[in-house]
Amino acid sequence: MASPAEAEAEAVAEKQVMVVAIDDSQQSTYALKWTLNHFFTPYASNHPFKLVLVHAKPTVSSTVGLAGHGAAEILPMVEADLKKIAARIIGTAKEYCHSKSVHDVKVEVVEGDARNVLCEAVEKHHASILVVGSHGYGAIKRAVLGSVSDYCAHHANCTVMIVKRPKIKH
Repeated sequence: MASPAEAEAEAVAEKQVMVVAIDDSQQSTYALKWTLNHFFTPYASNHPFKLVLVHAKPTVSSTVGLAGHGAAEILPMVEADLKKIAARIIGTAKEYCHSKSVHDVKVEVVEGDARNVLCEAVEKHHASILVVGSHGYGAIKRAVLGSVSDYCAHHANCTVMIVKRPKIKH
């Protein structure tokens, strides 16, 4: 018969993985908070999922379309800013997890397009659920801008939960 510590270790090993996409948007923050409140907080320390937070850091070239004189001086500053933003996003997300007594959180910052980064994270971690926030774009904006949540819903090899922040009534 397994000891309590062995039984707990075995249960952790069997937990499904939930990947939550995080960025600096209100929609992402809401999706993380909603997920923690509904899937983690009610279960105290025996959470039903392993939690992986993934931030897709934009590439410098996707952020700044510069070429020519002066680009070499600007690119390192942009890269430094992107790293600071990523660190702030990760720090805020981890603080919120800890405030909800969710301490076993894996955090990743991966450079690239969010659509690809998230689908690859699902594969890497064998996730059963991917959580993304929704900006609530209409059909025309989605067609023009594209939508990370729409892309992931069609391409991620797991259940995709799109969490939409309710409209605030004034």
